[in-house]
Amino acid sequence: MMKKTWRPRPPKKLKHKAPESVKAHVKEKVDHLIESALKPEHIRTPPKDTHFNYIVDIYSKWYHSYFYFCATYRCPSPDAISEFFESRFARLEYKGNERFNLSYMRHTGQWVELFANLTLDECLECIRSEPHYLP
Repeated sequence: MMKKTWRPRPPKKLKHKAPESVKAHVKEKVDHLIESALKPEHIRTPPKDTHFNYIVDIYSKWYHSYFYFCATYRCPSPDAISEFFESRFARLEYKGNERFNLSYMRHTGQWVELFANLTLDECLECIRSEPHYLP
């Protein structure tokens, strides 16, 4: 039988807190991308079949050092638990010096980081062109 011993816990990674000026700049550029590219491409008229969910809004928000791209879906089915739900589909993690890590939400509910240490413009170009970052 193996004897259990106590060991010190390794220190947590330090997260960089985004300055307010960076937050405002990111929010402005991302909202422009959402309004000019993502909404026209992904928000369509409601389907005739009332059993399928569809996107009604795409928006963004900060939470601590993470910036999320979110989609609101409508569930028109009479069997739906809720009429609307939110799904986060892309995430920017602030790493300092105006650099970000870019992740997408996998179907398993886990974030997968594909790109690290990118500028904001590089992140937005990846979101525009890569298929992983679709709502």
